[in-house]
Amino acid sequence: MNTVVERELELKLILSPERSIPVPARLTYRTIDPFAVHIAFHIGSENPVNWTFARELLVEGVFRPCGHGDVRVWPTKVDGHSVVLMALSSPDGDALLEAPTAQVSAWLERTLRAVPPGSEAEQLGIDDGLAELLAPTVGCHDDLWLRDPWPSDESQDGEGYV
Repeated sequence: MNTVVERELELKLILSPERSIPVPARLTYRTIDPFAVHIAFHIGSENPVNWTFARELLVEGVFRPCGHGDVRVWPTKVDGHSVVLMALSSPDGDALLEAPTAQVSAWLERTLRAVPPGSEAEQLGIDDGLAELLAPTVGCHDDLWLRDPWPSDESQDGEGYV
């Protein structure tokens, strides 16, 4: 069963210390992809800009600085309000986005109720899949496993290569 947890919210794209612009965004979490969160930024173009990264990164970033490379997340206060900052880097450019901590935290709590931390692998059925893959097959021809998959270059019965 696939559960989807979504939240529309308005982020701020920080252009400079004095200037920012609003950016509508949609946070999406799908239980069929339990390790990831998806953010679609609606920037006035025909198609939204989509980012996907680890849910754990966003959960941790609400409390302390984390991440490196393309995605970094950290909490701070702006004008007395708690916010989460997300620094995103790509070959197309960099962006610093500000999100209200209360709204992000409420959405994350819903995702954590849908798939508790540490149970993501169970949700994917990885252990069951591996057990099925590695289980002995009834009626398996063991002699197939014992045959040499690479025939010898040595000739038999007087046959040879010319």
